[in-house]
Amino acid sequence: MKRPGVHKIAELARVSIGTVDRALHGRTGISEATRKRVLRIAKKLKYTPHPAARILSVGTATLRIGVCIPEEIHFFYDQMRAGIFDEARRADGLGVEILYHPVPSLGEGEREHVAELLARNVRAVIVTPGNPKAATPVISRAEKQGVRVICITTDAPQSRRSSAVCVDPELNGRLAAELMAKFVPAGSEVAVITGMLATEEHRLKAEGFCAGFKQDCANCKIAAVLEAHESPEESYRKTCELLVRHPDVSGIYVSTVNCLPVCRALNDYKRAGKLQLITTDLFPEMVPHLQRGTIRASIYQDPYLQGQLAVRMLVDHLLSGVALPAANYLNPGIVLRTNVHLFREVRRRYMKGTENKLQRLAVSV
Repeated sequence: MKRPGVHKIAELARVSIGTVDRALHGRTGISEATRKRVLRIAKKLKYTPHPAARILSVGTATLRIGVCIPEEIHFFYDQMRAGIFDEARRADGLGVEILYHPVPSLGEGEREHVAELLARNVRAVIVTPGNPKAATPVISRAEKQGVRVICITTDAPQSRRSSAVCVDPELNGRLAAELMAKFVPAGSEVAVITGMLATEEHRLKAEGFCAGFKQDCANCKIAAVLEAHESPEESYRKTCELLVRHPDVSGIYVSTVNCLPVCRALNDYKRAGKLQLITTDLFPEMVPHLQRGTIRASIYQDPYLQGQLAVRMLVDHLLSGVALPAANYLNPGIVLRTNVHLFREVRRRYMKGTENKLQRLAVSV
């Protein structure tokens, strides 16, 4: 059985991980009632601190976690970074330090960046291996040195990484295929626009979509699987070329977050709202396209939660001995026009706008 960790105690006590640490180690800064509640829950769970936690409790060590994720596409990775840092702040008091060492874009320089993090004596690494062939040797070297590695969003399955946090990419593709089959008639021709098929996530999404669509839509055809390499310019150009070469195409599945150039191409060619477009994830700039019907649906992967879980799993593992699962697959969500307002990325923008309006009203009064 897994040893209960400080995160479980914090969850049950409804306090931060830092508050749990203060209660367990007799530190000041919390009320006596909170201390008693935390200790009562810890006793009920039969919690015993991991040796590493004892070291950290006297301030003689720091839990350094290296983070190597892309800066672009920022619509996705900004959310992931927010989840990582928010969770690290929740671990206040446990000596957690995030060494943020991003690569410019997916698949660019991950091997060198991870190697640099290892030279800085990190205890763990969170990495997005866009080029798994290049990243695998350094990931395996890290694990051999006792540095735990979690792959996030996409995987390096041939490496010795400890775990992966993502939405199952093949399931993601099959879910998009099932939706597409409901949106287009039998015998339809559709296409996939992805990033790089060398990236595990992109390849498995495309394979899952193609297999699922052929199964779910009678007499259908996959017109093309196009690599756009996460480039807005390439995405726009290849979408335009697709619409010219395949004028009867009925649907497009964009398997990465790079959907805005595709929406622009559909608008330019007067196909917006007529061709069925299924995209990936959600950010505020997508909302008008959902509301107008340019985007019919989007498969939500929750990058914020991915980042949050990766840090949480490492803290619980390194400080409390909680075993790391081989993979932690998130359940994908489906974003439609009718439920878009319920998602975090849109709620935050709405709440920020509301706060600004209230501030303006307060000033005017």
